[in-house]
Amino acid sequence: MAMRENGIRPHHYGVKPVGLSRYFALYITQIGWLSLGAYLISNAYWPSTCRPDTLETLYTCSFRLADNRGWVETVLMTWLWSTPLLIALEISRRFQKTDR
Repeated sequence: MAMRENGIRPHHYGVKPVGLSRYFALYITQIGWLSLGAYLISNAYWPSTCRPDTLETLYTCSFRLADNRGWVETVLMTWLWSTPLLIALEISRRFQKTDR
């Protein structure tokens, strides 16, 4: 890292290039997260009165997943509601000002 004349290193937050191993780790983690969601959706036991066909019915029916008290249904409900929050946090992080 370059040093200024006064001996202080400049701080550049968020501008360092991502290493190749971190790049692959990021995408492998994302693939794992989506694979977990696909597994949970395909193996969850949905209540008989609720058959999710669209994204809207998937989220409205997800409140009733906890009624079955199975681990797959509980994890699926958590996965369904945490995924949009994680995406929103990532988007908001991208648009934040970099004044540090």
